[in-house]
Amino acid sequence: MDLRKIEKFINKQKVSFICSIDDENCPNVKAMLKPRRINGLKEFYFSTNTSSMRVKQYKNNPNASIYFYHKGLIKYEGVMLKGKMEVLIDQETKNMIWKKGDIIFYKKGVTDPDYCVLKFTATNGRYYSDLKTENFDIN
Repeated sequence: MDLRKIEKFINKQKVSFICSIDDENCPNVKAMLKPRRINGLKEFYFSTNTSSMRVKQYKNNPNASIYFYHKGLIKYEGVMLKGKMEVLIDQETKNMIWKKGDIIFYKKGVTDPDYCVLKFTATNGRYYSDLKTENFDIN
């Protein structure tokens, strides 16, 4: 399995899906913009509201998955990564992924208490392409 190929594929996608577990132990999926920062296939950073349902779910159960896909005219390609999601509120991390346009969502700017970072750390994944799936580990 060429993990660099998967990395390049993920970096091209404009949308991602994150999955959390609710208090009834049921998976919850949400579409998100692509991660703000990606470190290989290991770490993915998203921005979100501290007050969101998803943040509460990740604090209660950090088990998570993220998914990226592309549907072409003929070919469908997808990658699921499994791991843990952390809710980060430290200023250094918030500064790291802040974008100027975020002020629209967080009126108090980068120090807004309702602005936080979700950091996903992957442990393994599953790649789908051309009617084949392949599992892989992430070191």
